[in-house]
Amino acid sequence: MGTTGSDHRSGGDTAADAAAAPTAGAGRCDREPPLAGVRVLDLSRVLAGPYATMILGDLGAEVIKVERPHSGDDTREWGPPFVGPEGQQESTYFLSTNRNKRSVVLDIKDPEDRVLLERMLVWADVLVENFRPGVMDRLGLTTEALANINPQLIVLTITGFGSTGPERDRVAYDQILQAEGGLMSLTGEDPEHPLRVGVPIADLTAGLYGTIGILAALQERARSGAGQRIETSLLAGQVAIHAFQGTRYLVAGEVPEPTGNHHPTVSPYGAFRAADGQIVLAVGNEPTWRRFAELLEIPPDAPEFAGNRSRVANRSELSALIERRLAQRGVAEWIKRFAEHGIPAGEVKALDRVYASEQVRDQGLIVQTAHSTLGEISLPASPLRFSGSPPSDPAPPPVLGEHSEALRVRFAASPQDADDVV
Repeated sequence: MGTTGSDHRSGGDTAADAAAAPTAGAGRCDREPPLAGVRVLDLSRVLAGPYATMILGDLGAEVIKVERPHSGDDTREWGPPFVGPEGQQESTYFLSTNRNKRSVVLDIKDPEDRVLLERMLVWADVLVENFRPGVMDRLGLTTEALANINPQLIVLTITGFGSTGPERDRVAYDQILQAEGGLMSLTGEDPEHPLRVGVPIADLTAGLYGTIGILAALQERARSGAGQRIETSLLAGQVAIHAFQGTRYLVAGEVPEPTGNHHPTVSPYGAFRAADGQIVLAVGNEPTWRRFAELLEIPPDAPEFAGNRSRVANRSELSALIERRLAQRGVAEWIKRFAEHGIPAGEVKALDRVYASEQVRDQGLIVQTAHSTLGEISLPASPLRFSGSPPSDPAPPPVLGEHSEALRVRFAASPQDADDVV
């Protein structure tokens, strides 16, 4: 194991640790990435599981991605767009979720590959899988079997609807869970026209919650020395992010309906048309409302607009009035004027302008890496920054089986010696 119960450290617990830690801005880079030494075996595919393991890889964990012979991860075929030379094309979908990993092709039903897999399980700190319920059991990889192979192994299982209950066996993809989990009923212009979120939010939230579970289990293992199984699902993630919409129903008994690009409980808060584009305004309190109303020459104390409750009740009338005022100038001028008056506002931008933004580039939200067949490519970066421990240098998403030969040689030795084989 890369780290054991006896040699795990909770980190930062002692005065000596605190004294040795570099301060923010000190410019020191002698510390390793946060998850350096953590070993992850990734049996997952498509998005929720791969997203979780990519986050772990970004944080410094070593991630080995196990893929099926010939086809690999499903998302290798999810396109267009595909990029690269003929015969070596890669799906941009796959590229989005698989940086900082090594790819090995294994047929886990083949006896020889099964031996290799079990050696990897002994080596690993974390296993991530998102098979349908029962598949791991049929493969002989039950919770008990995995614990026998490696008592310290942390196993993350991501399912669609959960591993128990009457719907456990349903096939689940992101938009199915956006629908079944209620998110589509909250998104769109009206109840007759529900909309999906423009990114696979059900997969992404399941991956994020799964990552949180892994980090918590690693911390707990540092105390107990024992591994455990963590479970989350796309359904669980969707219910968890209902936020205030969930309590509107559970506490107040209201079934929320979509309100388009406008906040259901605050007004004005939403997207409004200006002369040459759209602006999002967030007038979240009364002082801001007064500044906003005075700037747009709207009577702030008019009975229909006095107080947030009145503005929500009269949202349509207020929105029409705001758009008549905004039509007099372009987006850039309004953004400048709103900033000068302390009014939160933003422009609705397409991705080309987002990635060209000086702010996005200043924050390091795009990384460059050298792909084995595509050459130098740009990818979205990890959103996390640490003052003391640097992130991993971004490694490109692997081509199918790119590291199979090296990893087979590495794990031909005993798992304990695997790190000694280059």
